[in-house]
Amino acid sequence: MNDAADSNIPERLAPEVLEVASRLYQEAIDSYSIAELQEAGAEVSIPPEFIEKAIAEIEKQRQLEAIAQQKATQLKSGLTLGGIVFAVVTVLWTIVTYNLISARYQQTQASWSQVENQLQRRADLIPNLLAVTQAQAQHEQQIINLLIESREQFLQANSASEKLVANDEMNLAIGQFNQYVVSQPQLGYSPAFIGLMYELAGTENRIATERQRYNQTVQEYNQYLQRFPNSIVAAIFGFEEKPFFRAENTQVPKIE
Repeated sequence: MNDAADSNIPERLAPEVLEVASRLYQEAIDSYSIAELQEAGAEVSIPPEFIEKAIAEIEKQRQLEAIAQQKATQLKSGLTLGGIVFAVVTVLWTIVTYNLISARYQQTQASWSQVENQLQRRADLIPNLLAVTQAQAQHEQQIINLLIESREQFLQANSASEKLVANDEMNLAIGQFNQYVVSQPQLGYSPAFIGLMYELAGTENRIATERQRYNQTVQEYNQYLQRFPNSIVAAIFGFEEKPFFRAENTQVPKIE
């Protein structure tokens, strides 16, 4: 006791110590002993045992309230933890889904590059075709102009959709050229022309093959975007469905 009385309290703690001491003293003043409660109950004809039962019931009720409050606190903590776990899982799922969509998108881009390579190869054949046939086709200037213009349109196209439109025009031009070739059998005697026709036919076959592969990857990509909840991630990050390459294959006349 002497040690406690002789110990020094920091000045900054003194107000807090006095405040707590005042509260405890007030609680002691405002409290009643069991004997005092029984005496007060006797004045209004309440037997002492009922005072004791009342005290026990109140203490039990307070315990139940404390337990309920503890459970509520635990539930709140559990909900908070559950919310954090849900948020983490959602973020991880979003990342995984984004990566899967991005991978499928890259596959469509790679497939389109193969299609584009073959379309470019066919466009590069047009000047050679014109060089070989221009002497015989000098009276078919419309066909020549159509071939030249369709090729230029394809070379100037930037996006995939623009190239598909230009490809349709080039198909039309080559189709008219093929009709002209059929009506000019003397062209078949030129070895250079025969070689170009075989090369063009091979290119058309490769275009058809790459178009089929491209459409397959586009179908898988579009279907993946359409699935819920993948569509939500796709909308957030700006992924859009890709168009199919529906152009019909150009038939090259057979050279006997």
